[in-house]
Order: sequence, then structure tokens, then C-alpha cells
Amino acid sequence: MVVLTAALVPLLPYAVVVVRRREELRRKRAWTPLDQACHEVDPAAVVARLGPPPIEWLAHDLRRLERQRRGGVTLESDRWFEAVMRAYDDRLCMACECLGVEQNLRPLHGIDREIERVRVVGALEAAGLDLR
Repeated sequence: MVVLTAALVPLLPYAVVVVRRREELRRKRAWTPLDQACHEVDPAAVVARLGPPPIEWLAHDLRRLERQRRGGVTLESDRWFEAVMRAYDDRLCMACECLGVEQNLRPLHGIDREIERVRVVGALEAAGLDLR
């Protein structure tokens, strides 16, 4: 018994640390009323109620995303490039919706999508949107 006790005594500080960390994790996982209220709100529903952004914001975003997709970090990272292209296509679709321009970007992939992008940009510029 004495040998067993002597072997376990040096482990006592580690056991205390483990118990304290478990308690900290349990407290962190407990949701506050604000956390619960935020968790119950659907961000997509809030954005849908706001409606589309003003066309000036979309034009600004499209110009910024165009610069990003043409150079810089975008050319060094495939993931970054895909994220920029997705955002660019989303803004193009929103701008088309605001100006009543027909577009088929979402179902297309590859070179077909790139061709549709060029067509949509031309149609938006013909409708009066300054993208350059």
C-alpha cells in the first residue's frame, strides 16, 4: 500500500490540472442567453429581409474583385482564387437581378462559365454599369 501511494503522489498535481481544465471547458461550452438568442437567429433570413444591396455597392465590389482575380495573392492560391471567383459570380448575379439582365452563370462550369461571365459583364456595361 505504501509503495502504491508513493507512486501515485507525484501524479496528484496532474490530476488537479485535468479536473480544472475539464471544469473550464464545461463552463465555456455553457451558452449564455445572448449566445442562445444569436443561435436562434437565421442569418440568411435577416439578409433576405434587407433586400439586394444598392447597385453602387455591387459595382464597387465587382471592380475590387476584378482586380483581385487578375493578380496578387489570387494567382498564388487555388482556394483563394476559387473564393474570389465565387464572390465575383455572386455579385454579377446580384447586379443582373438589379438591372434586369438575363444571366445563366450558376448552372455552368469551366469554359462555358467563363464565356457567360464575359457576356454578362458586357451586358451589364451596356446597361450602364461602370465595371472598369
